Order: sequence, then C-alpha cells, then structure tokens
Amino acid sequence: MQFLQTILAFAVVLGVLIIVHELGHYLVARWCGVKVLRFSVGMGKVVYSRRFGADQTEWAISILPLGGYVKMLDAREGDLNEVSPEDLKREFTRQSVWSRIAIVAAGPLANFLLAILVFAGLYLYGIPEPAPKLRAPAEQSVAYQAGLRGGELVTAVNGEPIQIWNDLRWQMVQGVINNKPVKLDVERANPNFPAEKLISTLTIPVDSVSAEELEGNFLAKLGIDLARSRAILGQVVADGPAMLAGLQAGDLVTAVNGMAMSDGVALVEAVRASPGKNLKIDFLRDGKPLSVNVTPEEASKDGQVFGRIKVEVPMAPDMVLASHGPIAALAKGAQKTWDTSVMTLKMVGKMIVGEVSWKNVTGPITIADYAGQTARIGLISYLSFIAFVSISLGVMNLLPIPVLDGGHLLYYAVEVLTGRPVSERFGAIAQRAGIGLLMTLMLVAVFNDISRLMS
Repeated sequence: MQFLQTILAFAVVLGVLIIVHELGHYLVARWCGVKVLRFSVGMGKVVYSRRFGADQTEWAISILPLGGYVKMLDAREGDLNEVSPEDLKREFTRQSVWSRIAIVAAGPLANFLLAILVFAGLYLYGIPEPAPKLRAPAEQSVAYQAGLRGGELVTAVNGEPIQIWNDLRWQMVQGVINNKPVKLDVERANPNFPAEKLISTLTIPVDSVSAEELEGNFLAKLGIDLARSRAILGQVVADGPAMLAGLQAGDLVTAVNGMAMSDGVALVEAVRASPGKNLKIDFLRDGKPLSVNVTPEEASKDGQVFGRIKVEVPMAPDMVLASHGPIAALAKGAQKTWDTSVMTLKMVGKMIVGEVSWKNVTGPITIADYAGQTARIGLISYLSFIAFVSISLGVMNLLPIPVLDGGHLLYYAVEVLTGRPVSERFGAIAQRAGIGLLMTLMLVAVFNDISRLMS
C-alpha cells in the first residue's frame, strides 16, 4: 500500500509540473501567434490523443512519462511546401527573436509562478509550525560558545523577522552556502523581572559545517535544536518498569542520576542509554519533590540495544500558526521562490567547481521517495514539496545546456548580439553534446538514488 501511495504521489507531482511547464510554452506561443501542432504529456510514442480548437491542436499522452513537449509549426522539423501562406506566417522561426525568447522562457517561468502561488496559498491559509524556540545546547557546541543557553525565542535572522522553525533553518542553510556567520536576534526571560524579555543579538559561526552536510541534521552539529516540552510523564504502561517503580502520569521528571532533565528528549536519551542499569529519578508530583529507582529493561531494534521504562513522554514543541494577508503572502511566496532558486544555482556552481560532491545530484527515484514521504505527512508538506521541485525544474531548464530551454535562450542571446541566428551545423553539434551531457547527469542521478536506497 505504501509503495502504491508513493507511485501515485510521484505521478501527481510529475504530471502537475510537466503540464504547468508545457502550458507556459503553449500559452505564450498562442499569444505570439505561433501555430501549435501538438501538446504532449510524456515523450515517445503517442498512446492517446484528441484534437481541439480552431487549429486542431493534438492533445496527447505519450508512453514515456518523464517529460513532455509542445510541438509548433517549425521549418526545422519538416517540409512546409504544403502549408498555407496564412499558416507560414505562424511558423516558429519566422517570429521575431524576442517572441521566440518569450515562448522558450515561458516554460521555466510557469514553474516559478506555480511555486509562488503554492507558497502564497500556504502562507495565506496558515501553516502550523514549530516556533523557533531553542533547546539548551551542549557546552562544547558553537551555539553555547556564542551565548545561547536554551529557552531563547529567535525573532529574526540576519535582520529578517521570522515566525517559524523552518524559517530559521532556511536562513542557516543560506549562511552555510554563503559561508558567512549568521546573526540571531533572540528573546529570553529576564531572571529579575519574569514579565519582561531580554533582547540580544548573537553571532553563530557556520564554517564548521560543509554544504554537503545540509541534507542531514546540520543544526545539531552547531548545537542548535528545537525546544521540546518538559519531561512530564504521559500514559504509564501497566507492569512496566516505570509503574513498578511508582511513577504516575503527570509526574514532572527533574533529574536522572543527579543530571537535570531540561525536557522530554533529555529523559528519553538518558533512559535509552541505560539498559539494565539502575537510575535514580527525581520528580515533582503536585509540587512535592520525590524520587524513585528504576531499572530500564533491555530492548533492541536493528541490532541496537537500548533501555526503556514503558512510559509515554510527550516531546511536542511549541507551535505557532504562521499566516499572512493576501499581499504579504504573495510577497513571501515570491521571496521564498527567489531565495530557493538562488540557493539551487549556488549549489550547482559549487558542484561544478568541486566544493560540493556530485552525490547530491538526485533523480526520479529519490524524488518519488520524497513525494511519498511528504504525502504521508500531510497536504501542507506535499504542496511544499511540489513547489520546491517546481523551482528546481525551472532552474535546471534555464541552465545553458543545449536541448534545454536555457540552451535555446543562449542561442537567441547570441542572435540578439550578432544580428544573425546560430548556424544549423553548430546547433546540431551542440544538440548532440547536450543530449550526451544530460544522459550522463541522469546516469549519475540514478546511481546516487540507488546508492541512497541501498545504504
């Protein structure tokens, strides 16, 4: 069932992005007066088609699902002797260079527009997200040395206000890519006047994190983690070590073997690290301090042995509903799309110069896996994933590689500068080189996908 859900989620992502991209080409081609012969979702042999409209454009589904195309009346692709004089005026290469640029650029721009609208819709609807409240860092961490002690609420990063944890993580990602320290504006409690908040700005160096580590939990390496709920016990399983020791639901655990428990995560970590070992647990019950001795039972999973006392420990972070008005939501959607596009280009540049491993190149298998995962998490995560993939598709199509839209735009830029089109012979050679490069990238991506699955 999970496999079928992944396939369906991937098919929806692929179908939406292909249709949006090709609709961009189609609509601008029609707007520029070019005759469109076929609109195909998929490549290769047509398996189903219908004709519509005054031009009897063929709307088709083709056998290979990875891609699509808009076929226009084009002198480079066939004999036009039988074409009427009226239609010859609508042939693609007879249009001005600026019209051709608009038609080719419309596909990637449609992908960017889709991402803007999806992000804007999510910001308008309101996204329930963890608040950017920080957990106490380890003393040897970069975050601790910068002055973070836990409980701080991050209100801005590099001067830009934030509301949610993902905004904090995103800004930290850009700091790592740009290799620049990140400035955090934080609120913390005033020990002398609890009703007041202390505001301060701290600088977090990020040079200890490489761009290759961004896919993992790189924030933990810096000592930055999400604050969690206090270690208040939930349901206690009958006849488990916790119940046998006398622990009850609602008990607030304050220390384990004399070590303070800042939150539920700390309690879980302490218990898991002590299978079969006696633990002294200090806790509060109705405000009264008590203590018990508990021996976690041994358990194992995937060959790893850990301890457990069979009690529920809530670890949910503080949540906020990040929502905006229509104009602000649209502006944030556009900013998010721009920032993601720039970051993608920077990562591509770092791969080209060797600063980032080519292992970061992903292909259809990884995209399908992430599509399935985000679909299972919920609609908001799934829509966000569609927006991010749409941006990636738009950026990759604008790269100056022959065969891609960016390659054609490069040809037209040369034509604008020189006053004459690129020669057919050069275009044919570049086309073959572009196909070879794309096939190589696809092989690398599939190899990386399979390696990820096997590891």
